[in-house]
Amino acid sequence: MTVSSPFNPVFAALPVTVFERMSRIARDTGAINLGQGFPDEPGPESIRRKAAEAVVHGLSQYPPMMGIPELRAAIASHYARWQGVTLDPAEEVMVTSGATEAIAAALFALLSEGDEAVLIQPMYDAYLPLVRRAGGAPRFVRLAPPDWRLEPEALKAAITPRTKVVVLNNPLNPTGSAYGRADLEALAEAMAGTDAVLVSDEVWEHVTFDGREHVTALSVPALRDRTVKIGSAGKMFALTGWKIGLVCAAPHLMRALARSHQFLTFTTPPSLQAAVAYGLEREDAWFAPMRADLQRKRDLFSDGLRAAGFTPLDTAGAYFLNVDLAPLGVDDDLAFCDRLAFEAGVVSVPVSAFYEENPVRSVARFCFAKHDRTLLDALERLARFRP
Repeated sequence: MTVSSPFNPVFAALPVTVFERMSRIARDTGAINLGQGFPDEPGPESIRRKAAEAVVHGLSQYPPMMGIPELRAAIASHYARWQGVTLDPAEEVMVTSGATEAIAAALFALLSEGDEAVLIQPMYDAYLPLVRRAGGAPRFVRLAPPDWRLEPEALKAAITPRTKVVVLNNPLNPTGSAYGRADLEALAEAMAGTDAVLVSDEVWEHVTFDGREHVTALSVPALRDRTVKIGSAGKMFALTGWKIGLVCAAPHLMRALARSHQFLTFTTPPSLQAAVAYGLEREDAWFAPMRADLQRKRDLFSDGLRAAGFTPLDTAGAYFLNVDLAPLGVDDDLAFCDRLAFEAGVVSVPVSAFYEENPVRSVARFCFAKHDRTLLDALERLARFRP
């Protein structure tokens, strides 16, 4: 007998993501894939060697649920140096199997049926289905180009006494915007008088440019005890396949997060944790070359786009550069990205895919964390393309 409705409607109703769709086009056509956000480089050799050594000589059984003590201590020490926050590694730090698992654990722990969750569009595509699976009721704050400003009045309008979670991605994928202390203080003011918790997705904290230093929500006094800060070793070290999430929160929040994590992945590979601990303990100057090289690639690609007749928008952080299509008369970014893939042989992602409602339809996102030759080849193709 066939069961009529065997699937959870939150996930069963989801379409294939635009990222998978565009990547499939790249595979089928041989187009250059600048759609998905991962680097071409293998990542720092010294960290990879530490992981290999740990596989051979280290622990291979279940590590502690909260993460190995060495990594939790390294996380606390790293954020003290870089962001000026004091964390108790035993009570305020947890390791998860990727930042997305951390986001899921936070939303499942914090939301009950009908609770409101404020999401800022454009947004990472996992947020909304996870909110809905937790039973949350989403409310949206809409950002728009060219500056993607976080308007205090829009935040105040979206956050109500029924709000239990606000999700902020800073720096923001896909826009490349980085929000500073004034923005975070405005957010704190909008959340004042509510029981809302900020889920601060800060995975791009080490991928910032032009001398900009990341400001964590944990460093804002009014947010310190109501923030779940989420980092990503995969983004820090350009090792995106490792899936090591770094979670920091006040003890009363961490206790709930830990119970949620316990029944998701429970633990994370200990050899990778040991290698990440080694990486986090490197001297601060060790991180500078990665930023400098990514900034150089950003500028290379941005300059090439301008020479080819496109209008790139400013990028303060993350691996992505957005192109304003409005000067080209484009008001359907998905159709434009399809044409670009099939006619120019370059895959990008329409930014409208990062909205649930009232999308911006005139921006395309490109990933520049690629080999120089790949970027130059893409620019040559784009220069020949006529929208």
